Amino acid sequence: MKFLLSTLLFALAISVTAQKAGNFNGMDLNMGNLYRLSNAESRSISPENFTGEKGKGGMATLEEGSAAKAARELGQGWKVNPYINIKPGETFALAEIEGEGVIQHIWMTPAGVYRGNIIRFYWDDEETPSVEVPVGDFFASAWGRGFEPQINSHAICVNPRSGFNSYWQMPFRKKCKITMENVDDKGLRLYYQVDYALTDVPKDAAYFHAQFRAVTKLPEGEVFTIVDDIKGAGHYVGTYLARGTAAKGWWGEGEVKFFMDGDNEFPTICGTGEEDYFCGSYGYDDRKGNDGYELFTPFSGPYTGFHYFRDLEKRPEYRSMIGQYRWHVMDPVRFKKDLKITIQSLGWKSEGRYKHLEDDISAVSYWYQNEPHQKFPKLPEVEQLLIK
Repeated sequence: MKFLLSTLLFALAISVTAQKAGNFNGMDLNMGNLYRLSNAESRSISPENFTGEKGKGGMATLEEGSAAKAARELGQGWKVNPYINIKPGETFALAEIEGEGVIQHIWMTPAGVYRGNIIRFYWDDEETPSVEVPVGDFFASAWGRGFEPQINSHAICVNPRSGFNSYWQMPFRKKCKITMENVDDKGLRLYYQVDYALTDVPKDAAYFHAQFRAVTKLPEGEVFTIVDDIKGAGHYVGTYLARGTAAKGWWGEGEVKFFMDGDNEFPTICGTGEEDYFCGSYGYDDRKGNDGYELFTPFSGPYTGFHYFRDLEKRPEYRSMIGQYRWHVMDPVRFKKDLKITIQSLGWKSEGRYKHLEDDISAVSYWYQNEPHQKFPKLPEVEQLLIK
């Protein structure tokens, strides 16, 4: 009897140990597997723990803390260093992580000019960034402070007022570096947190990329290039597009086209219209308000969303400031060799004819691919980059 009881206890101990040290790496989380234990180690980097080291959070002293004045009666451990200040022309390393793992969540609220601050991600030993995007655009908020949308999606959440959240999974095998460059002439105050896991990364895991492009007054007869010169194997996972409309009427008739794996004049994937690509229809319920300006019905869902702003005093050059996102989470666009994506800029004119629109357009493209990647085009000069 004692032998049997010992055998059962031994088997139970082995079972518990197996559960604690199972093969699950803590990635690809969802409601269906949250109960699974893993060997992943949770870490987080913020101004209260710049290195993410275990047991090293909240150690700033009043002599060095950014909020030392507010905490002067309380002392160390009482929200002494919750934010950083980045001076004009300065680049700050937000996070530097050694080892193998995955970024699983990023939160920040940048109290500065969104287009004047560039976030970059570097994976492993690469010298050129895999992500290079103005911080507001990366979080689907191109129009600056005071014009933040409310977004409730799986990949990006923007919560009142400027609570920027990213849930894109970003694996790395050797190291990760995230920087913020302030190209504006004003300082940036930044609260942020990078949540990640140190864990084994699957061999087939590709690297996360994001690129920004913009044009002012798209020339007559030209299409806007969302992204080009992606070389290698991977899959495209998202588009955020901002449009500043100048003309009266509807603006979203243009088609989105995906040229992949050697396509030349004609693409493999060709959509039927701008709002169709972003999973709306009939001009987002386009209608006229009492003042004669266009009204639409905004929405924000897990994979798609549309929002717009109108401020004729602050931004009289635009009839509407448009934002749209489409996350290809359930329908990634797979490519083996190369990828290019364009969108036409079309509205309507008399007699049911299409009209080219010379709008201001910008976009962020999001994708995963194997390294190395092609070097990104140079960002516009700061004068063209900033939204005045």
